[in-house]
Amino acid sequence: MSKSFEKYQKRRLRSSYISVVISISLVLFLLGILGLLVLNTKKVSNYFKESAAITLYLKNDVKRDQILNLQVSIDEQSFTKSTQFISKEDAAEIYKKENGEDFMDFLGYNPLENSIDIYVKAEFVSPEKMEEIEGIYTTNQFVSSVSYDKPLIDLLTKNVRRISLFILVFCGLATLVVVVLINSSIRLSVYSKRFTIKTMQMVGATKRFIRKPFIWNSVKLGMIGAALAIMELALLLYYMNATFPEFGMIDNRIEMASLFGIIFGLGVLLTWISTFLATQRFLNLRTDELYY
Repeated sequence: MSKSFEKYQKRRLRSSYISVVISISLVLFLLGILGLLVLNTKKVSNYFKESAAITLYLKNDVKRDQILNLQVSIDEQSFTKSTQFISKEDAAEIYKKENGEDFMDFLGYNPLENSIDIYVKAEFVSPEKMEEIEGIYTTNQFVSSVSYDKPLIDLLTKNVRRISLFILVFCGLATLVVVVLINSSIRLSVYSKRFTIKTMQMVGATKRFIRKPFIWNSVKLGMIGAALAIMELALLLYYMNATFPEFGMIDNRIEMASLFGIIFGLGVLLTWISTFLATQRFLNLRTDELYY
């Protein structure tokens, strides 16, 4: 009879440990996703910002070597990420592919102009700075006109600010939820052993002696849960990088290693603090209060 009861207790204890580990891994995984979101929000916003181009339309009498010199001078500017020269012939081909018709058949000539697309670095993509760049080349002797999508730049700037603020607030709330969930899981685990804690205290064990095995056991569970969360994050990161390689989600290995380190550290720290507070609470209760 006693052996079967012991087996039952062990199964119950194992089940409790498994549920705590799963709870910790899930909430840390959620926190890790938020961390990935924070780290990659800037990369994603930069990707879209740097896809917007300023187009310089060149005068027809500008020679090829002058165009080359102009392009080289643009490449040397601090705001330039890259440039692309598009000849009037290439522009006609692009128009034909996009619209399915050749306007040269009925016009008899090519009215388009040679152009240079300037892809600007993300930190320079704002309405004010784009206007400054436009002003630099509007008066250039080789340029007939300058064009870029002003409404798109305004929309990008406003949306990036809104999304950044939303993510900041959401991460703060989610972090609070994670702390509460881990604390609740640990407290339930300690609650099931409250009579053991009080019995040890009644026979003369010190608070530190009683807390030590509980804290060490919870920290081990936190380490296991954190390791599982890191494995899940690594798989998610691999999948996201394979699906969206243009965002370069794993390019910065130091950032990823730091995130994984933070997740592991939180798994240890939160379980340690939660167990300390939970055991301290039951140590301070009177025996009759353990039943409520």
